[in-house]
Amino acid sequence: MDNSEEQLIEATIAFVKTKLQNAEGGHDWFHIERVYKNSLLIAKNEKVDTLVVSLAALLHDIADPKFHDGDETLGSKIASEFLLSQNVDSQVIQHVTQIIDHMSFKNSFDVNGAFSSLEMEVVQDADRLDAIGAIGIARCFNYGGFKNRALYDPEIQPNLNMTKDEYKSSNAPTINHFYEKLLLLKDQMNTKTGQRIALERHKYMEGFLKQFYGEWEGKL
Repeated sequence: MDNSEEQLIEATIAFVKTKLQNAEGGHDWFHIERVYKNSLLIAKNEKVDTLVVSLAALLHDIADPKFHDGDETLGSKIASEFLLSQNVDSQVIQHVTQIIDHMSFKNSFDVNGAFSSLEMEVVQDADRLDAIGAIGIARCFNYGGFKNRALYDPEIQPNLNMTKDEYKSSNAPTINHFYEKLLLLKDQMNTKTGQRIALERHKYMEGFLKQFYGEWEGKL
């Protein structure tokens, strides 16, 4: 990156930190920072536009719909307005906002009109990596507590065939989310780097669940 691009990244970081100052702990600046770092790590092995990857990673959760009444347009709108204020090239802005609009797991339920790019695959992998492993477990239970959900209820089975609307409105126990999303992510990674890291984090989650059920049943 040249100096102007580095200054843009610095300005974007400052903007995101301000916007997410009081965000829920699993979707705060530190989440963004981890996704940004993992995006750059993955991008080293991919032929991608690093500026697009960086901006999309930094801005991807600037207005997560689940904290804004389900509005799926607000994030890309805020990102676009910010990037316009920084005189960013229109094609870069369009690419970044397309990534923001399409990279979320919930959008995997949509089979029509899907957008894809190598840059989105990198950022999507980085975001999904932060949803699994030790940090993924911590984030999962943090959000479950934020929504006052039960930890686990043996009588409520995971819904493995839910629609997008059912996924968005679900209030199931937190453990169910492992089966409805987290354990599925390993096989949805796009890049070899993402796949390698995801495999280790997936194994960690499997070990956690085994320990959880053992303790729940009073066997461990």
